Amino acid sequence: MTDALLPAAPQPLEKESDGYFRKGCNPLAQTGRSRLQNQRAALNQQILKAVRMRTGAENLLKVATNHKVREQVRLELSFVNSDLQMLKEELEGLNISVGVYQSTEEAFTVPLIPLGLKETKDVDFSVVLKDFILEHYSEDSYLYEDEIADLMDLRQACRTPSRDEAGVELLMSYFIQLGFVENRFFPPTRQMGILFTWYDSLTGVPVSQQNLLLEKASILFNIGALYTQIGTRCNRRTQAGLEGAVDAFQRAAGVLNHLKETFTHTPSYDMSPAMLSVLVKMMLAQAQENVFEKICLPGIQNEFFMLVKVAQEAAKVGEVYRQLHTAMSQAPVKENIPYSWASLACVKAHHYGALAHYFVATLLIDHQLKPGADEDHQEKCLSQLYDHMPEGLTPLATLKNGHQRRQLGKSHVRRAVAHHEESVREASLCKKLRDIEVLQEVLSAAHQRSRLKDAQHREDDDLLNLIEAPDIISKTEQEVEIILPQFSKVTVTDFFQKLGPLSVFSANKRWTPPRSIHFTAEEGDLGFTLRGNSPVQVHFLDPHCSAALAGAKEGDYIVSIQDVDCKWLTVSEVMRLLKACGRDGVEMKIVSLLDFTSSMQDKRTLPMERWKQR
Repeated sequence: MTDALLPAAPQPLEKESDGYFRKGCNPLAQTGRSRLQNQRAALNQQILKAVRMRTGAENLLKVATNHKVREQVRLELSFVNSDLQMLKEELEGLNISVGVYQSTEEAFTVPLIPLGLKETKDVDFSVVLKDFILEHYSEDSYLYEDEIADLMDLRQACRTPSRDEAGVELLMSYFIQLGFVENRFFPPTRQMGILFTWYDSLTGVPVSQQNLLLEKASILFNIGALYTQIGTRCNRRTQAGLEGAVDAFQRAAGVLNHLKETFTHTPSYDMSPAMLSVLVKMMLAQAQENVFEKICLPGIQNEFFMLVKVAQEAAKVGEVYRQLHTAMSQAPVKENIPYSWASLACVKAHHYGALAHYFVATLLIDHQLKPGADEDHQEKCLSQLYDHMPEGLTPLATLKNGHQRRQLGKSHVRRAVAHHEESVREASLCKKLRDIEVLQEVLSAAHQRSRLKDAQHREDDDLLNLIEAPDIISKTEQEVEIILPQFSKVTVTDFFQKLGPLSVFSANKRWTPPRSIHFTAEEGDLGFTLRGNSPVQVHFLDPHCSAALAGAKEGDYIVSIQDVDCKWLTVSEVMRLLKACGRDGVEMKIVSLLDFTSSMQDKRTLPMERWKQR
């Protein structure tokens, strides 16, 4: 009874890096998945070329007035549209490539759907960031060449993440690093001139923007996509593997839901709110399917209460796939969702609905209420299977009456056969699904099993006497839910922390170029106090002291003392440097925020300290 539920064996992991590449990335691993990504990248380029040709033909058609020219353009446009449709169908085939994302070993498992990673073009940060460091931070940009190279290397590594937790951590590290980069180098009112290009994972159409939000959103999408690939490669023959698959799909749903709620105006259709809502539903449906497989893994005993449980679990899976198929069939998602995905959702809705009816038929036909049996418990379980019993039947009477049990059981068999026939028919209408042999085998075996049970118990007058089997109420012992991304668990160091604390040294704040002042303490008194905490500010400045006459101002930030960088030092650490200067005077670099009033903080809440030179 569990032959259709056996999980697939795992594919071997990508080879571990030899230490040359970043952890979580190995671009030299010639796995099926990497070859698939290369094929997707090549298809994206062909689709881009076809889209440009179509745009050119459409523009020519708008301005052309000659009848023969217009006819020729229409003909060319029809050829281009035909080629573009073929390319998109080829991309769809890659998106449901079972042989790459899942095990190719013989196993009776209904395939799961992973998401392919979004492809991107190379980006050169060096020129723009160097110019901004010199212009905005007034620092030598060549001092940051290594940091810029690290950023570009990290981005490049994120194009080929390994399909495991290390790969997820790599993508999360870059996403968090982008937050630092955005605050350091991307003012909200200015375009920086860096063009980010990402390809739609479903249509292959490129989207380009100078906005860092496209980069961040695309990385988030790839984190979710990588979780789906981790989920599909889990060993579904083991309890741990199925638990891992459930967790991975819930995390994928959480990342995609976070993307939908955080980035609401992404121009790429695969990241539109409508599409992301459907993808979240799809991941949760697959997680619920894995929950069902986990329950069935030890084997389904032909026992009344066990059959009630698995019937309701199967009904739950069928229900979520029905809801998913409905969502996939709505505009505007319907136009862009791969046809094979929508077909598979429909196939699974019927397949698991059929299993639910088959299990109920088995518990009714194969079991009789015997003396000493727990009548109350069986009556309660049977009543909870349905919203209402068929007309004229009650739970206890049906359990006690062998004829009524068999009749109701046979009506469930008929519904199981009908659902199986519909799942087989839907699978046959989609070329991509017809080519998945394991799916065809699973559907055929389940169909034949129900037909056999129907044949064993069929009687001549069944067509006249059988009642309509009621719907089965869905129920699950583990309701799946989204797991939000846990970025706080990933430790990331800001590549450009040498620029200073982000609270002050960021792209949305402006200050004067650093200016050097030389002053001495008069009678051991500097003439000002210190306040703040990284970076330290000049406070309570005596306008007649040596520092003020040298050019210091109230609220200035101290960036260095005697050529020692002070941007990250605390008040006590800056004090030690000042004390160490002795009687020769202090060489200090300071900067002033141009928006002085907004930078000053409440005097009552910040630490202040004044000292006299001994």
